[in-house]
Amino acid sequence: MTAAVERIHDVEAVQRRTIVTLMAAQVVGAAGITIGIATASLLARDLSGSEKLAGLSQTAQVLGTAVWAFLLARLMSRRGRRVGLVAGYLLGAAGAVLAVVAGVVGSMALLLVGAVLLGATSAANSGSRYAATDLAPAAHRARSLSTVVWATTIGAVAGPNLTGPAGAIARRLDIPELTGPFALGSVGMVAAALVVGVFLRPDPLLVAREAAGLTTTLPRGTSWGRALAAVRERPVLAYAVAGLASAHAVMVSVMVMTPLHMEHGGAELRVIGFVISVHVLGMFAFAPVVGWLADRLGRPRVLAAGGFLLMISLGLCSDSPEGSSWQIFVGLLLLGLGWSFATIASSTLIADHAPLDARTDVQGVSDLVMGVTAAVAGGLAGVVVGVWGYAVLSLLSGVLVLAVLGAAAGARLEGSPA
Repeated sequence: MTAAVERIHDVEAVQRRTIVTLMAAQVVGAAGITIGIATASLLARDLSGSEKLAGLSQTAQVLGTAVWAFLLARLMSRRGRRVGLVAGYLLGAAGAVLAVVAGVVGSMALLLVGAVLLGATSAANSGSRYAATDLAPAAHRARSLSTVVWATTIGAVAGPNLTGPAGAIARRLDIPELTGPFALGSVGMVAAALVVGVFLRPDPLLVAREAAGLTTTLPRGTSWGRALAAVRERPVLAYAVAGLASAHAVMVSVMVMTPLHMEHGGAELRVIGFVISVHVLGMFAFAPVVGWLADRLGRPRVLAAGGFLLMISLGLCSDSPEGSSWQIFVGLLLLGLGWSFATIASSTLIADHAPLDARTDVQGVSDLVMGVTAAVAGGLAGVVVGVWGYAVLSLLSGVLVLAVLGAAAGARLEGSPA
């Protein structure tokens, strides 16, 4: 940081305020987006009249997340983190309101539009992890990123547990019960927008640019062009994106098919829900420890550790019988934990090496690639399970884990700190 910037801003104080603000927004934003998970497929089934189309709303949201990640990153590139994050939360709130209207008027098409808009809040929650690194010193960058990721745990656990009260609210408002979670979720998203809009001042990205003398320099060219130029200049970024996308695809493809695998064996809904809760805890609850390890041991080593955890997870899942078993419990926990290792390490690599004038562009493209890869993997997972079964899906996913391990090796060879 330059002396002039340090005189204007207490950079450490700005960073502390940034982390606290992002954590608070993550809690209410994650609760807002996860509260509708339990009822989204049910609402889609009722509106479409077909169980085969029940997953379309989730697919639309995943694809929406990918596209909005790129578009919001473009907005952040020009206007800063605060404007981009606020826009993401408000777009998501609008999507939740559309989902309520869709339930009232009985329109599947309107529900899908709402689901795409809901993806903007998922993109904002995901983009918050990068905002935590703008002013973080390199030695603590992974820790800052992982602290914001950890805050998601609170909202992700609280959200689904609000489904019951949301249904009661829907009955009072005389709207379909399945739309209640979306109505309540929109409140959480607006609250997240207010938290960021009021408290994320000064904007961490703009302060970082001010320190580098880029305050009067508007980005040149397109977001794609700037991102590709950065990757060509710093190939380690390609390995980081590959590790991020591959780990996310493994997690999504196996996770979305696990409830079906358990149901085929007669597992009760509460048991299936508990397994998914264990998986979510693996994804987020240990994030601060993972961030500390990434700062101490290096990003490539932690990325490789994530790959090995994912491989062990797939082995256990492929060996699990239908229904409830210790293999599926431990396998889903390790699936989440391996994802956490790989995601935090890869995301920190991107924050480390993306040049400041193209930082949001690289981050937006990486999340776009991650989202599209996961959507494709999730779609193919259903086909694989339908034809060959869950065990084959788990084994085939090992190919993507090899990509994670290859990305870790490539990042280390490119000179990223071990």
